[in-house]
Formats: sequence, structure tokens, C-alpha cells
Amino acid sequence: MEESAFNVLAEAELARIEAAVDACGAEVDIEQQPGGILELEFEDGSKMIINRHVAAREIWVAARSGGFHFRPEQGHWINTRDGQELYALLSALVGAQSGTPVTLRPQG
Repeated sequence: MEESAFNVLAEAELARIEAAVDACGAEVDIEQQPGGILELEFEDGSKMIINRHVAAREIWVAARSGGFHFRPEQGHWINTRDGQELYALLSALVGAQSGTPVTLRPQG
């Protein structure tokens, strides 16, 4: 995938992720940082970073429980380690870090 096509795809997905987290009901502050970075801050002061990694053509998630890399495959972002879909894993990660069970779904 060309860099420009990846950037368009990743930016759109980051916007959907931001909207999904905003709508999930958990107490999470979301801040967009320059360069395609979403910083989520939870009530306990912990953070989660979600960003695009252009060189690898992936979206990366850094959470309290570890780091995860997602590649676009057949219209979904899939974890390179275990094949889990982005929103399923983000639901678990945001739920664990916020202390509130959530189900994230793509928004927008």
C-alpha cells in the first residue's frame, strides 16, 4: 500500500476510534496530538496511546497491558500477533484500564 493511501486510511480509522471511545460511556479524556496520535487518559492517571506507524503501515496501540500492532486486512484492522480485530481488543483494553466494561464499535 502506498504511503498516501495508508495515511488516508489510518487517519479515517483514528477519527472513528476517537468517536467510538467518546461514545462508549467510560470516563476517558481524549486528546489528539500532532502526527496522527490519540492520547487517552483515564481517571487513575494511566494513559493509552493510539497512533499510525507509517513505515510499517500499521496502527499501534500502547496500553498499560502492552503494545499491539494492527494491519488493514479485508476492511478490518487485525492484530499482527493473534488475529484479533482492533475494536474487540480496544474494547477489552479500554474496559480494563477504565474499570468500566465497554463495547467499542466504529463510529462515523
